Amino acid sequence: MTRADDPGRLLVDLLAATGAIAADAEHIVTHGAVIVLDGDRAWKFKRPVAYRYMDFSTVERRRDALRAELDLNRRTAPQIYLGVHAITRTAEGVELDGKGEVLDWALEMARFPDDALLARYAEDGRIDDTLLTGLAGQVVAMHVGAEVSDDHHGAARLLDVVVGNRASMSRYPDVLDPDRADRLTEQLTALIASRATLLDARATAGRVRHGHGDLHLSNITVLDGTPVPFDCLEFDPELAIADVLYDLAFLLMDLWVRGLRHEANVVVNAYLDASADDEDGFALLPLFLSVRATVRAHVLAAAGDVDDSRAYLDLALSLLEPQPPRIVAIGGGSGTGKSTRARSWGGDLGVAPGARILRSDVLRKRLAGVPTLTRLPASAYTPQMSARVYAELGRLAAADLAGGMSVIADAVFGSDEERDDIAAVAATSSAEFTGIWLELDEQTRIARIEGRGPDASDATADVARAQTRALRPPGPPWRRVVAE
Repeated sequence: MTRADDPGRLLVDLLAATGAIAADAEHIVTHGAVIVLDGDRAWKFKRPVAYRYMDFSTVERRRDALRAELDLNRRTAPQIYLGVHAITRTAEGVELDGKGEVLDWALEMARFPDDALLARYAEDGRIDDTLLTGLAGQVVAMHVGAEVSDDHHGAARLLDVVVGNRASMSRYPDVLDPDRADRLTEQLTALIASRATLLDARATAGRVRHGHGDLHLSNITVLDGTPVPFDCLEFDPELAIADVLYDLAFLLMDLWVRGLRHEANVVVNAYLDASADDEDGFALLPLFLSVRATVRAHVLAAAGDVDDSRAYLDLALSLLEPQPPRIVAIGGGSGTGKSTRARSWGGDLGVAPGARILRSDVLRKRLAGVPTLTRLPASAYTPQMSARVYAELGRLAAADLAGGMSVIADAVFGSDEERDDIAAVAATSSAEFTGIWLELDEQTRIARIEGRGPDASDATADVARAQTRALRPPGPPWRRVVAE
């Protein structure tokens, strides 16, 4: 490409004239932007283009878009998004934020290494549960602070997306088989109709918000060990206003399509553990993931990526294939590894994004109205309070099973009544039930408890010793397993 043919070269030269960057700075041209990379900075221009879904045809429109991008991304990445600058011209020359004619606008950002992207972490096998739990917390915090939509038509909003997706797919009949696209659209439409009451209720309850809009692994970086979402969708707020779980679903879908099912399951469970207001939406996630995959299918078709486009259409259809819901109850004393075992199984159980892991320690903190890592006094462990915890676990499990989702129940299940109750939840829901009772010697259990980092469990060595004396293993159908 010659200098004259390069749509980004003029902008690079313009910025270089201010002295802010070197004249030979690297730049990347996308359909809507030019990103200039120079040292520890990245500079972003909006290209003077106008499409159906974005219009940057005037200097004023480009300014407004960059300011919106700055404000929205500072919600999650203030350390990256530094400011918007006018490029001005006077008789003396071109400068940043001068008093002369405004030629264009540029967004200044702190640059980070390419291998800091979470997509690179995934490719290199560097993603761990701690990182994913932190990421889920970041997304929850973003959604808590996000502007609430006054549109209470959650089902209609999602149906509009589905209809728009079908129209987009129709432009590429040689890539995306029309019969399969029609079948997908029919299935999604029917599923939205069946879940309309819940979708609308969530919208009315304030769960439709101005989220990130483009939350996939290439739009998340890791800075000082902390995952940081950036580059949110700014050019059309309507595309970013959605159920918060639909916003999360892009991340879950991107992990799932990469074969990172465990990772997707860790994220969704960490999110729901931290956001009690979204427990009711867990059964909507297969629908949300399928719609997200559909979007990727037609976007890739537009880009000429035939194989990946078809693969995402396949994924969108497969995500809607029902699986019989199951409930696995994992019991045993503190320190036997119940939660570790639950996390290791979660991504392999049920439809995407795997099983909801309902942990009694987390539910106890929720019912007490305190953060998950807050230690509770002994008064929170009365028989009456424990009965409330197990009742809540059973209620949530029944709701998830009714929605076609699978559940892992993680609790001591120290009494016959508690074990019978969770088995009854499965029977009432016509779900397959598996009971696992973990056993481990007292010394090892105590060592594990004392070696724990921050955790929802309040168990101590004394608790473990008391359990050794009090707990009796269950009989069939529970299966006794010596913990590792």
